[in-house]
Amino acid sequence: MQLLPQLHLIAGLLVLALVTAGLARLLGAGLGWQPVWALVRAGVQLAVVALLLRGVLAAPYLVLGFVALMLTTASWTSGTRTAGLWRRRRTATAGVLAGAFVSLGLILAMRLVDWEARYIIAVAGIVIGAAMSAATLSGRRFVQSSIDRRDELEGWLALGATPAQAHRDLGRTSVRESVLPNLDQTRSTGLVTLPGAFVGALFGGASPLEAANFQLVVLAGVVLAMVVTAGTVTTMAGRTPYLPETPR
Repeated sequence: MQLLPQLHLIAGLLVLALVTAGLARLLGAGLGWQPVWALVRAGVQLAVVALLLRGVLAAPYLVLGFVALMLTTASWTSGTRTAGLWRRRRTATAGVLAGAFVSLGLILAMRLVDWEARYIIAVAGIVIGAAMSAATLSGRRFVQSSIDRRDELEGWLALGATPAQAHRDLGRTSVRESVLPNLDQTRSTGLVTLPGAFVGALFGGASPLEAANFQLVVLAGVVLAMVVTAGTVTTMAGRTPYLPETPR
């Protein structure tokens, strides 16, 4: 790897991150230096992952360990982003695991991708990432809806409804809102966006048909994982015996 091109890339990425942080500050988004630190952290993590993948691809039996690492990180990250959710870490972990296992299990069971380490890791990484996003989005939406509709929840409980019954409509709305952006992106694939899996497969030497097939598997797996994850998170969160705290 040549030094000058790499330094040029790093400088360019920092400029993009600094511009992002500056614009966010002007807009009052309250992100602070997060865009910069997130990029730095991503760079360090990708460097470490690149080294790990060299070992994993050379020893395919390590795939399960690498997938377990991704699941653990995704669950922890989502758990930290869902403040106010009842038993948030347990709920986020259950959601991520359920979505990932159902989606990846079906994909592998039907052999929609080859059982090779590189394909399994690629699909797992995308699906687990989608499950993490669904857990975070549905959890945060559920918490906010519970606060906004606290009086309604209190009324249902006063009439004898169980916590699950009282929170049912909130859960349905949270699932729908967390999945809709991805469904819009799926519908616009090829017209508005060229997804990373498709482009990556093309750059990796696959034919356009092979790349399209791989991307379709990913899209279907992502939507399934997100629905299962969001459904699990909102179902578990809806069993809370407590009403949300009234904002001060």
